[in-house]
This record gives sequence, C-alpha cells and structure tokens, in this order.
Amino acid sequence: MRRTLGLVIAAVVALVLSACGASSSDTATASGTAADAPLKVGVSPVPHAQILKYVADNLAAAKGLKLEVVEFSDYVQPNLQLQDGQLDANYFQHKPYLDDFNASKGTKLSFVAPVHLEPLGLYSRKVKDLASLPQDGTVAVPNDATNLGRALKLLADNGVVTLKDGVGTAATERDVTGNPKNLTFRPLEAAQLPRSLDDVDAAVINGNYALEANLSPSSDALVLEKAEGNPYANGLVVAQGHESDPRVKTLAGLLTGPEVKKYIEDTFKGSVIPAT
Repeated sequence: MRRTLGLVIAAVVALVLSACGASSSDTATASGTAADAPLKVGVSPVPHAQILKYVADNLAAAKGLKLEVVEFSDYVQPNLQLQDGQLDANYFQHKPYLDDFNASKGTKLSFVAPVHLEPLGLYSRKVKDLASLPQDGTVAVPNDATNLGRALKLLADNGVVTLKDGVGTAATERDVTGNPKNLTFRPLEAAQLPRSLDDVDAAVINGNYALEANLSPSSDALVLEKAEGNPYANGLVVAQGHESDPRVKTLAGLLTGPEVKKYIEDTFKGSVIPAT
C-alpha cells in the first residue's frame, strides 16, 4: 500500500511538472509567433498601397518588420475588419472621418500617426495669381460638406475671404463674413470641378481629381492646403489598446520618417504631400 501510494504521488508530481514545463514552452512559442507575425494592414489602392509597398520592399526588413498589405475599394470594410481583428491596422483615412465612424458605428479605433495629405488647391485657366481674381468673379467649390468647408478655409487662409471666428473646416457659404471681391461660389460635385475651369474664374479641386485631370498641384495650383497641422492628413489606425504593439510603433516610425517623406515628394509631385 505504501509503495503504491508513493508511486502514485511521484507520478502526479511528474505530471504536474511536465504540464508546467509544456505550458511555459507553449506560452513562449505563442508569444514569439505573435511578435514575429506579419502586420496585416488594410489600405486604399492609391496612394496608400503604393506607399506601404515601398515601405515593405525597401525599409521594413531592416527593422525586422513583416507587412501584409490588403487593398480595399471602400472606406467601411477596412474599419469593420480592423475592429473584428481581421486586420492589425489600416491606412486610408483622416481623423475627422475616423471620429465620425467611431461615433456612428460604435467602433473603438485609434488614430496613431498622420502620414500624408491629399491637398485641395485653387486652380485657374484665367488668372495667374490670387491678386488677379476679378471683382464679381466666380469660384467653383466642392458641394459636399467636408470639402466645402476645407475649400472655404483654404480661401480664408490665403486672404481671399474672411470666415466667422472658430468655424474652421465646418464652414459653409453662410459663414463668409468678408468677401472683398464679391466672389460668387458655385458648388459642384468634386469630380466635375476640373471640367468647370473653362466656365469659372477659379476652382478649388481635390488633389486626386487634379491629378486625373493632368494638373500638377505643385506647379499649377495658385495655392495649396498646408499639411502641417491639417486635420485631413491620412494616417495609421489601430484598434484601441494596440497602440503600443511594437510592430505598429515600428511602422508608424517608418511611415513618418525621412525615406517615406522623400518617396512621397518624388513620386507624387505635390498631389500627395507628407504630413510632417
């Protein structure tokens, strides 16, 4: 009996020690796998995928980072899949859009770092500078609320109009308090703005539509939005609680570093500009 009991106790102790050892090994393996796993990032094709693929091909390996780039054609799925854990991060949106998405969808996503801005610019085929805008002239502007506010703020920042104090990028035509040249604003769908240039004195056009119309923002725009401090800079986003993931911090550092800044400047020629 005593011998049997001793053998049973010894077997139990051995089993416990074995289980503890396996548990520690499994935990270490799981932790190592998580640390070494590719960071899966959802992006829009242009310019986000291009920028991220540049990072993956030229910069990531030196930092021990592996990237998996997943392209989306809409702005909803990248956030829903990030919330659900199907993605580790995404890169396609600016913070005002993210804040609205979180509020309306109940998601808990966090903006990590701004990377680039696709700037609005004022273009004209009739005048060469702001001072030459004619009295009683017409300026076409985007008709959607977000870009209309941005357009009016661009004009206000460059002294063309004055806006009600504090209105910022939420401005509408009703918020214009000073209009020295008595300009008329013609709201149009953003995609139509380049085609309006023959019919108006100037038009405020989004960077992507300017590029599609063979306009060079850096050389053709009378004025451009500034990137620094601009709330519409597109950036890296993660689920709340994952901001300190070493892979995320490494990617954020690369996306905001000098190599990516130079790549953006050299590749997009002012239609996309670095945020810092």
